Amino acid sequence: MIEELKNMDLMNKVGGRFKLSALIQKRMLELMEGGRPLIEDTEGMTQMEIVVQEIKQDKITLDISGDEKKKPAAELL
Repeated sequence: MIEELKNMDLMNKVGGRFKLSALIQKRMLELMEGGRPLIEDTEGMTQMEIVVQEIKQDKITLDISGDEKKKPAAELL
């Protein structure tokens, strides 16, 4: 799984290492607070693996519009 995070394609899809890190952190927090995974068949997967798969499948993206205070966390992703 860590190898997937080293993949430059994943970083380029999001816009760089720091944006990837921010997206992972926001989504992991959302999952820890009870959010539902956006992918199917997550049995046996860690939350990190779920987040990486959501990114790979274009289920989540990072919203950089600056309206974070006005939107619930689910809409930021």
